[in-house]
Amino acid sequence: MQKGPIAVFDSGYGGLTVLNKIVECLPKYDYIYLGDNARAPYGTRSFEVVYEYTLQAVEKLFSMGAHLVILACNTASAKALRSIQQKDLPIIDPDRRVLGVIRPSVESIDRLSHSKHVGVFGTVGTVLSESYPLEIQKLYPEIKVYQEACPMWVPLVENNEFRGEGADYFVSKNITNLLENNPLIDSVILGCTHYPLLIEKIKKFLPNYIKILEQGDIVGKSLKEYLQRHPEMETKCLKGGNVKFYTTESVDKFEQTAGIFFNGELNVEHLVL
Repeated sequence: MQKGPIAVFDSGYGGLTVLNKIVECLPKYDYIYLGDNARAPYGTRSFEVVYEYTLQAVEKLFSMGAHLVILACNTASAKALRSIQQKDLPIIDPDRRVLGVIRPSVESIDRLSHSKHVGVFGTVGTVLSESYPLEIQKLYPEIKVYQEACPMWVPLVENNEFRGEGADYFVSKNITNLLENNPLIDSVILGCTHYPLLIEKIKKFLPNYIKILEQGDIVGKSLKEYLQRHPEMETKCLKGGNVKFYTTESVDKFEQTAGIFFNGELNVEHLVL
């Protein structure tokens, strides 16, 4: 059996915030990160297109030696993960695995919320998919979920405007919208991997009593537990502590923007899907 790296996929840069936490939690493994930056954002695309693009990326990462792929993208997790797990993996290779970021986040929310009224900030695509309400309903039917689409949050981050006053306006507006929807909300999920970079703004406008669930820490811990529960997968993962980056966009552009999201050295190559 050929061992391979753990693969992390995102439509763009946000998944790098998840990769940061995964590497922090599990530093001994080898990782490859693929950003489909040339076709980002996925949030506004149809289910069919997101599924097609995500499957192409997963198949590419498998061909590069990965046995385990993490979809560090809420839109891909919402619109493509289940189809890939149920329809494609049994045909491609039933021993390989694809995991997402929504389930681990949902599993953690019950411990966080006492009022059982939970808010979700997400992209338009993630909110329209209803993935968070549906997953939460399955596990915790007593929890009520209220969503707020935040179409400007990702552009603010990717254009390096997340520290400016323009960010204050949009973050404040979306938080106000959510809490006007239901004042009993005591916990919120940041349902997009870009949003941790807006955490200071979010904390500025969110009441202190509301707890915030960030996905990076959750996914890192969840992956650690997954590998402990599945030694048959853990033994297939290379352990050299290396991280390699691939982008479908230009390498120069990726290197310029990725530094906002990732705290380590960037070893980047261009890749065609």
